[in-house]
Amino acid sequence: MNLETVREIQPGLVGSVVSETTLNAPRYEAAFFYALFLRGYPLQKLRADIDVSPQVLERWQRLAADDPWYKTTVERMLTYRKEVLAIFDSLVLRELHTPISTQ
Repeated sequence: MNLETVREIQPGLVGSVVSETTLNAPRYEAAFFYALFLRGYPLQKLRADIDVSPQVLERWQRLAADDPWYKTTVERMLTYRKEVLAIFDSLVLRELHTPISTQ
């Protein structure tokens, strides 16, 4: 079954699935990294893996200087990475500030 067949059967389904997946993707990725944190991976290493290093950012910006499409793509990637990092940080903060209950 291809995308056109799905559109014929459920015209509104494709758009809603794509937009829902796109909106939730940063949450899923942040949850993945959070699970690694809970398993003992170092916090700073995970944050570095999520974020874009200054060297990579400089390279991307150099490449984007002459290409409007690439510039737009870099901006979207940076926004996405920062969103994943913010969600991850909020999960970690919540974990660190949650009192441990003793029973």
